[in-house]
Amino acid sequence: MLSRNIKIGSLLLFALGLSLNLAAQNPIVQTYYTADPAPMVHNGKVYLYTSHDEDVTVKNFFTMNDWRCYSSSDMVNWTDHGAILSYKTFSWSRGDAWAGQCIYRNGKFYYYLPVNKINGGNAIGVAVSDSPTGPFKDALGKPLLEGYGYIDPTVFIDTDGQAYLYWGNPDLWHVKLNADMVSYDQKTGIVKETLKDENFGYREKKINNRTAAYEEGPWLFKRKAKYYMLYPAGGVPEHLAYSTADSPLGPWKYGDTIMHVIKNKGAFTNHPGYIEFKGQPYLFYHDAGLPGGTGFKRSVCVEPFQFNADGSIPLITPTKEGVVKSAANVNPYQRVEAETIAWSEGLKTDQNDKGAVWVTKIDGGDYIKVRSVDFNKGAKFFDASVASANSDGKIEIRVGSKTGKLLGVLQVKSTGGAENWKLQSCKVANLKGVHDLYLVFVGSGNNLFDFDWWTFRK
Repeated sequence: MLSRNIKIGSLLLFALGLSLNLAAQNPIVQTYYTADPAPMVHNGKVYLYTSHDEDVTVKNFFTMNDWRCYSSSDMVNWTDHGAILSYKTFSWSRGDAWAGQCIYRNGKFYYYLPVNKINGGNAIGVAVSDSPTGPFKDALGKPLLEGYGYIDPTVFIDTDGQAYLYWGNPDLWHVKLNADMVSYDQKTGIVKETLKDENFGYREKKINNRTAAYEEGPWLFKRKAKYYMLYPAGGVPEHLAYSTADSPLGPWKYGDTIMHVIKNKGAFTNHPGYIEFKGQPYLFYHDAGLPGGTGFKRSVCVEPFQFNADGSIPLITPTKEGVVKSAANVNPYQRVEAETIAWSEGLKTDQNDKGAVWVTKIDGGDYIKVRSVDFNKGAKFFDASVASANSDGKIEIRVGSKTGKLLGVLQVKSTGGAENWKLQSCKVANLKGVHDLYLVFVGSGNNLFDFDWWTFRK
């Protein structure tokens, strides 16, 4: 695909100011343009599913061919699992890999995804996998649902085991999913919501002969005994709002705006995602905050927040800092994937057909930041799995900042070419405590080497 061969020419350069803010955490992915965040907590880890805006936009419109997955155990460092499926997974689809959501049930992961059909029209398919990171396959060989505006599905399993699917732009529909998660209750069928101002807020400009503010991208969840529906609202440009109900089927009562239109960042859309992880609620959204960002080149962000005492959601301000407090520390004495990143500059990731992912497009001056690394045992050596056709590159191991204390330098020797991985090592100064680690890449020219994983040892 185009994005695997083209490096964003000026991504995160000093002149753009982002690199001057060492506390920057948003957007949480810098190697690709990502949108439509769909977080899922499973077995003590957060899996973040995103759509993917290509680096090259075709016909000045959404150019989206696949879906990506990232995971985190601490909410600040995100491991890239690559593109886990594309619209081509659905043989009946012709493109447009838009916003979806994945959920776990009975040992499998069900990913509900909107695409356009070969002969035209919107449809929602279901992909299934035994792993949260794939591989996924088409569960049905045909659409689960099809109709105009059938996009942006959200899936939810209630405490009684009943599953629900909501979707739609500019209207809102829902079905009760059967226990197999790939069919729905034919008796209740497809239900179209009556969108009223008291249910979904007010907009000045009518759409479909109504003024209710709901637009698209619903996100359904339950907290305590209350059901919440988050959604982009108000038309273009979109803000985020929410409604609540005492039942997953409504009736819905409009709550309030939870995030204003994000100004001066180019994205005229937004898409909410919500989780609670280790007792902390998080709101995911997207903006156009990366260099080159536009309404068609968006980036996922996240903010921690707290519900008000009455269960209402406060107004949440988008920030560059994002998640300030790490939910856990990184263990540097076990293999850490190079694509585990809190912040990076100038890099891309690549993958092979076996699902392996690594950091690539490494030039001199690029770097990776990994937050909250716990050197409780100290260290004497740094090991890295690298692949290189030349011997011009180096990795400076620093803490605190890109120019912080230098622990050591790994001279990357030629391994004979790409994907010819070799383990290379260097000595490092002993260090104790929890630190932000910076792996700074040094060398002349482009594509110095590829980088798969790293570890420290005594």
